[in-house]
Amino acid sequence: MAKILIVCGGTGGHLTPGIAIAEELTLRGHRCFIVVSRKKVDARLIQNYPNMEFIEAPGAPFSWSPVALVRFIWVQISAFIFALRLLSQKTPDLIMGFGGFLTAGIALSGCMKGIPFALHEANRVVGRSNRLLSRFAKKVFLPKGVLLPGVRRTKIHFAGLPLRKEFVPMTQEASRELIGVQSAGKLLVVFGGSQGAGSLNHWAENNAEALADRGISLYCLVGMNKDLLTETCFETASFGLIKSWYVPFSDNMPAVLSAADLVVSRAGAGSIGEIIRCRVPSVLIPYPFARDDHQSANAEYVALMDAARVLEDSQLDSLFELVIRLLFEQFEIKILKKNLNSLDLPEEAILLADALEDLISVKLKRSAAATLPSREA
Repeated sequence: MAKILIVCGGTGGHLTPGIAIAEELTLRGHRCFIVVSRKKVDARLIQNYPNMEFIEAPGAPFSWSPVALVRFIWVQISAFIFALRLLSQKTPDLIMGFGGFLTAGIALSGCMKGIPFALHEANRVVGRSNRLLSRFAKKVFLPKGVLLPGVRRTKIHFAGLPLRKEFVPMTQEASRELIGVQSAGKLLVVFGGSQGAGSLNHWAENNAEALADRGISLYCLVGMNKDLLTETCFETASFGLIKSWYVPFSDNMPAVLSAADLVVSRAGAGSIGEIIRCRVPSVLIPYPFARDDHQSANAEYVALMDAARVLEDSQLDSLFELVIRLLFEQFEIKILKKNLNSLDLPEEAILLADALEDLISVKLKRSAAATLPSREA
């Protein structure tokens, strides 16, 4: 049995794949420690996994703002000291990082101690931190077709985003019952990832009545700490009473996505992976201020595969017409669903675990060889 430190907190897009690979490695008999941030989104999600070992670590995102930059430097120093203590206590055989502001301090501390480090990047543009860390990693997992200048090809392993074992599509009827949607008509789901998205929330609120007039119910995940309505009802001439729901956060995204006829979403790698798994047609709206504009690259790839439609955040005025067209144009919906099916990679957690076990076995063999007495002795 090996001990693996999985660093994945900060956002749902980092945390959920970390949990997914921990599930697979635990099934194989390994012991996993999952390092998370102190953010609310992490605290909320980890409550669903009481049998896993989570460790909260200090961390702060990078920013050029003078105050935020000073805080970032101070927290990084604290995180580095924390990491050295953590590694001495847990003595892991491998560190697996999923990017984000937590990974750097722990990965570099591990390299100083000679602990192998593997890095996973789910976005189609590799972030600045991961570009730096990739030079220290024994293996770098990247989306298919993505390469890193200056990193040996032998280090790169093409891999998709592992999803948790419970993330499986459901029937629309069962999923709507689970999330409390009492509607047999069309349902539009709007969400902006674990943090929510202000412009998408406002679009949903402003267009809920017009959608209801066409028989379309709305289910909007507004994000934590967002102050919006919780539920609205519209009495329509043709469809009777149509409801809209505004929910801060959901612990059951398979049900939310399976309930939908169409999704409007940001284009984080985690959100796209979940949409693909549930085979739900979508309109992707990349977050315009995402670092390195990685969400645009994510969305463009899925659109190139003809598995989603894409609009810019500045084009929200045309979103209503696109939503109506997709919801009532069955031929286009069938094409999107067919292409979503071809993009799904359900074995990713298994393949990633295989690759990590290869790294672990090399490390353990070297450790065993180092402890053998020499022939002269």
